[in-house]
Amino acid sequence: MTKKPSSSNSRKASAQPHYHQTARELQAFGTVTSVMPLQLMEPVRLEMTEQLNQLLADTMTLRDLYKKSHWQVSGATFYQLHLLFDKHYEEQSEIVDAIAERIQLLGGISIAMAADVAELTRIPRPPKGREEVPVQLSRLLDAHEIIITHCRKLAERATKLEDAGTNDLVVSDVLRPSELQSWFLSEHLVDAPLVEAEDLRESA
Repeated sequence: MTKKPSSSNSRKASAQPHYHQTARELQAFGTVTSVMPLQLMEPVRLEMTEQLNQLLADTMTLRDLYKKSHWQVSGATFYQLHLLFDKHYEEQSEIVDAIAERIQLLGGISIAMAADVAELTRIPRPPKGREEVPVQLSRLLDAHEIIITHCRKLAERATKLEDAGTNDLVVSDVLRPSELQSWFLSEHLVDAPLVEAEDLRESA
């Protein structure tokens, strides 16, 4: 008796694309794969991926806040801030990739879609309209503060759980760049004379 070919082997090759395909998820969000050669227990990887997804949502929001500011900035400092905001946007985009890849490396699933980011982020949503430069800068600094605070706690927790890789990522790739960007923003909020220095003799 001739053996029937399996369904996978009986398909005929065709140049016709297969549209509108659906299937079950390969892995549910909020889970990690059971076996990974990382010497990290599953509960550790579950906790780290959950924390990193929170950090990812906030970082993606900060990244997009920089792009909004880049597009909508105006006034006397337009040129400088237009370039600075875009530079910081590009740097945050690289940070987003680094966080997402760490989540996947730990066997988890990283968030990716805007709706999921909006649901998870702790950074307040800005208005759709254009705001004054000091307000734009303040919003960005507040967002950085949320991320920096989380980074410090997460780095400490990762160290306690002996997850050196996550600690290194959080400190080197997220915390330090965020501190540096915060400094650049803060200096734009210093109320210093632009053209003529204050006469100390008159103010005495």
